[in-house]
Amino acid sequence: MTVTIIFIAVYFAVSIGIGIYSRKAAVNVDNFVLGGRNIGPWISAFAYGTTYFSAVIFVGYAGQFGWNFGLSATWIGIGNAIIGSLLPWIILGRRTRIMTQHIGSRTMPDFFGIRYDSPALRIAASIIVFIFLIPYTASLYNGLSSLFALAFDIEYYWVIIIMAALTGIYVVLGGYLSAAINNAVQAVVMLVGIFAVVLAVLSANGGLSEAVAALSAKTAELDSGETIKSAYTSLFGPQPLSLLTVIILTSFGTWGLPQMVSKFYSIKSEDMIRKGAIISTVFAIIIAGGCYFLGGFGRLYDINVAEVGFDAIIPTILLSLKSNTIIALVILLVLAASMSTLASLVLASSSTITLDMIVPLKKKKQLTEGSKVTIMRLFIVFFIIVSAALAIVKDMFGFTFIAQMMGVSWGALAGAFLAPFMYGLYWRRTTKAAVWANFIFGVGVMTAQLIISATGTKLDGILGFIFSSSIRSGSFAMLGGLIIVPLVSLLTKAPDKEKLDPIFSCYAK
Repeated sequence: MTVTIIFIAVYFAVSIGIGIYSRKAAVNVDNFVLGGRNIGPWISAFAYGTTYFSAVIFVGYAGQFGWNFGLSATWIGIGNAIIGSLLPWIILGRRTRIMTQHIGSRTMPDFFGIRYDSPALRIAASIIVFIFLIPYTASLYNGLSSLFALAFDIEYYWVIIIMAALTGIYVVLGGYLSAAINNAVQAVVMLVGIFAVVLAVLSANGGLSEAVAALSAKTAELDSGETIKSAYTSLFGPQPLSLLTVIILTSFGTWGLPQMVSKFYSIKSEDMIRKGAIISTVFAIIIAGGCYFLGGFGRLYDINVAEVGFDAIIPTILLSLKSNTIIALVILLVLAASMSTLASLVLASSSTITLDMIVPLKKKKQLTEGSKVTIMRLFIVFFIIVSAALAIVKDMFGFTFIAQMMGVSWGALAGAFLAPFMYGLYWRRTTKAAVWANFIFGVGVMTAQLIISATGTKLDGILGFIFSSSIRSGSFAMLGGLIIVPLVSLLTKAPDKEKLDPIFSCYAK
């Protein structure tokens, strides 16, 4: 406990210090929301990576998918690095940076409103963000209770309150710049932590070859229903189709999430995109690959998953190490991962509500830059309080609806936004009607998933496969959008060329 307290105290002091340091820069909207569009490649890449990977991946996903897929779960980490980190930087990074600066867009809903010449689209996108980003924010606290129970004998709600309060302090003080610099510190903590815990677990199991040999002796059930040994150490594991859907959702989702795409808005120049892409990809390989690789060894431990749940797998592995320093490092790792993602989410939420809903309603009374920043700070506090309250209520009373809402949030946001955002950057022919169709499709699919999960409805055939989990329905929503947007665009009236030419002229410079 002493080691953990020292680590956490130093970390909190550094975080608040960065917030105080950054507060003088957060004087106007551009600085508060985007760091003045002056953030370098290292900090931008670390901000992207730490926003991507929260406590959910280390405690929840690593344990669950490592248990289900064995060492083949490492493919999820590789997919996250290539599809979720490298490709978005290459395909979206430069064009997002150039176009959003050219049209003066600060948020994703703002982009939809300006790019498609539709204030209504901006409002609709803001509502989607508001509805689905809050439960997603609440999910960041998942897994913290089981880890903190290893070192502290305190109630879970205190962990949530302390984490939420400290994150709120440095984000309210310094805005995006404070969050981004803190992300860089958090990235270092995560890198050190994952290296230490993977090496410790392998060493405790006799090294890599012995650990793999012991895992290969475990019997697995394949998708076909057969039982076989060595499946947990095979190339694609016992359930390759399920593995593929997990890779799709956890990797492609980043392309359409407001808190991820905003990192491209703020980078200093387009020349830094390539360097940021490399740094972000390497970081993802180490963090995501390391987490899922670690989770793959969960079956070497005596765990009754049906009784204790998947979130208990990683804590059980850590407890077996009997190392206070490793446990302290991992607690700090998970805390850093959660706080970095929480900071990005509340910034995305508060900026969207303020700039895309409140400011347009105040047309008669123009708000000053200082007033806008103040409103955003108030909404940051509001979103943090609501997300913490949802997490506490879910934990104390076991409200399954909140948990199900958390599960569909990622799919709803990415399903609604991914296709119209990407096509909007590249294809002039993308129409307003296609964006509306995709919003309805993405949100509709995930709302159906929420209802099916909440009511326990069982479906057969292809619908049964799609709606068997939010991971599969989320993947369907995202991939379906890539077909719906071009199809509807070709079937509807082309956009006004005179309005599009000034928008796309930025790429000719």
